Amino acid sequence: MIYSMTGYGKSVLQLPTKKITIELKSLNSKNLDLNARMPSIYREKELSIRKLLANKLVRGKIDFSIYVEATAEDTSTQLNAPVVKQYMSQLKSIADADDVQLLEMAVRFPDALNTVREEIDETEWEAIEGGINDAIDALTSHRLNEGKVLETDFNKRIDSIGAILEKVIEMDPERVDGVRERLKKGVEELREKYDENRFEQELVYYIEKFDITEEKVRLKNHLNYFTESINSKDSNGKKLGFISQEMGREINTIGSKSNYAPMQQLVVQMKDELEKIKEQLLNVL
Repeated sequence: MIYSMTGYGKSVLQLPTKKITIELKSLNSKNLDLNARMPSIYREKELSIRKLLANKLVRGKIDFSIYVEATAEDTSTQLNAPVVKQYMSQLKSIADADDVQLLEMAVRFPDALNTVREEIDETEWEAIEGGINDAIDALTSHRLNEGKVLETDFNKRIDSIGAILEKVIEMDPERVDGVRERLKKGVEELREKYDENRFEQELVYYIEKFDITEEKVRLKNHLNYFTESINSKDSNGKKLGFISQEMGREINTIGSKSNYAPMQQLVVQMKDELEKIKEQLLNVL
């Protein structure tokens, strides 16, 4: 099976005093590129979060976010009463206002409010860890579904290249005869006598030079290996990329050796299918 690097996962936790939403978005990338956004209270857990994501998601451009929405009274901010009273006393000497108005003005000044740094509650964090794993599972499921679409496309194009290769194999004897006839015609056009045995020796040399037997065998093996790798337990886009490069090498060599227009047309068709495979491989995990 194969997994796409594209995916989305989300989980929502309803805790006693807050609602926490965890989101994961993933796009294709050569390596792991992780961007994490979260409230400062959870920053001390960032390293463990990154390790968890790297271990389970392997690679891709990944955006991880934690959003917190308070659903009960927030007690993390407290009034600094002595400072506020001092502000009100100073304001009273210069402003004609009642106590309510003075208080409204005083709380806007610096240090009027104290923000108490929250500590992570371990029970809360266990719930968040569970939510992160749920988001990872959702993203992985999305990746798998996208991977199935890619797998169908790969199999279709591999089968197409294989079918075209069979046409190349069927055409090869015709190509060799064509090379033989062109060489013979070229010699005859010189209007010179030639040694038939020497001609046959030279002909064998040129035909061996243009022989594509090894390339046909290797390309067929690469096609089979690509299919086996798709159906293996692990998703390995880099491995499939290496195999596609080897396929391209054999196809190019067949094209350069063919010296036969109908076969070169088939080579162009194989190249077109392979390029589409390579484009899609950029999305494979």
